[in-house]
Amino acid sequence: MKTKYAVVFICIMALVIIEKESNILSRVSDKLIQRQTPQQTLLDYSNTTQKGSLMLLKMLLSKLSGTKGNFFNFSEEQEEKVLDSLGMSSYSSGHKHILLMATTRTGSSFVGEFFNQHGESMFYLFEPLWHVERMLTMATEANNGTVLAGIYRDVLQGLFLCDFSPLEKFISPPPQDHVTPALFRRESSLSLCEDPVCTPVIKDVFERYHCKTRRCGPLNLTLASESCLTKQHYAIKTVRVRQLDTLQPLVEDPRLDVRVIQLVRDPRAILASRMVAFSSKYQTWKTWAQDGQVPEDDEEVKRLKGNCDHIRISAEVGLSQPRWLRNRYMLVRYEDIARYPMQKAEEMYRFTGIPFTSQAREWILRNTQTTQEASGIYSTQKNSSEQAEKWRFSIPFTLAQAVQRVCGPTMKLFGYKFVDDEKTLLNKSVSLLENKLFY
Repeated sequence: MKTKYAVVFICIMALVIIEKESNILSRVSDKLIQRQTPQQTLLDYSNTTQKGSLMLLKMLLSKLSGTKGNFFNFSEEQEEKVLDSLGMSSYSSGHKHILLMATTRTGSSFVGEFFNQHGESMFYLFEPLWHVERMLTMATEANNGTVLAGIYRDVLQGLFLCDFSPLEKFISPPPQDHVTPALFRRESSLSLCEDPVCTPVIKDVFERYHCKTRRCGPLNLTLASESCLTKQHYAIKTVRVRQLDTLQPLVEDPRLDVRVIQLVRDPRAILASRMVAFSSKYQTWKTWAQDGQVPEDDEEVKRLKGNCDHIRISAEVGLSQPRWLRNRYMLVRYEDIARYPMQKAEEMYRFTGIPFTSQAREWILRNTQTTQEASGIYSTQKNSSEQAEKWRFSIPFTLAQAVQRVCGPTMKLFGYKFVDDEKTLLNKSVSLLENKLFY
């Protein structure tokens, strides 16, 4: 009983401190916000202070749990329960910042729509880091993975805070007065094609990635920033972040509540898809498919191995649940989404702490059915599953073997089964997917 009273006393004192700090800072923030220009980042000062105090309380609980005689013996989960009971959990409701982290040809555009279609409270961006990668590809510093990762992280941080100025530096041609017709795949973000971001059309201004649902003028990034600030949740889809651990400063930013969803797919399926989507870049693989031999010391094979290793290492970091990622990381296989799209969408929404809206549900239903009359043997599950299995009939067994050799550890971690012969590869009744849960 004494222990419980001590905990209550400590928490009450902490709450008093937090309340005083929040009241003072909220008055200061009101004055600061009035002075902000639209393109500047509006910081939630009271929330920042509260999170800072929350961190101090967590440190106090940790210290108490480590006192002589193991006086409290709090585990991390018990700490979170104490904080949650006081309404102070670091995973309580509020603004959420979702980062969908993937590689090309993993179904990330489709999964990104789960959040893009959420509704008017969501601000979604599709591959904003494309501009950064494009500008730095030929630059010397682009060869330094650490430097590039840091730039990616800083741009993501700005965007999650509704500040487009870090991204503007990489848009070519440079925006004029924060207005650009050159934002990559603007039409893939509903947030950038709605009022008030959708401005009147300007004659003779060509916008390659123009909005499809309505006619809009070139993108005004100031208006986009202002619209962003009115939203409750934010989601960004990217295939350009290679290593999860480089995101630690972003995840630990007290102004943000970041949740990372890493989307993975069978490496054999990825290669098969890339050979079709990026045909000119995969001529070497096509030649090997005809020759029936794949030289393991070739640079193309080494690049494939490197990609697999990066994906696996990031997943190992996430699945190990380091303190900075605790309850903030989720691994999802594309194949599971293809088989059970609604169930997986519900799980992702539950993980993020965002309500799963009827609008998002309806979009998923419409886009995972072959026909409007789909039912029974033509159910969503069956049709989606067949779509995910198509690669097995397009990739030569020789190439599948090569992928298994260099990406073996990655495939084992994610539960992808190996095939020993072409007959097995082409046999649809043989599943190449282990039933596996990732926590």
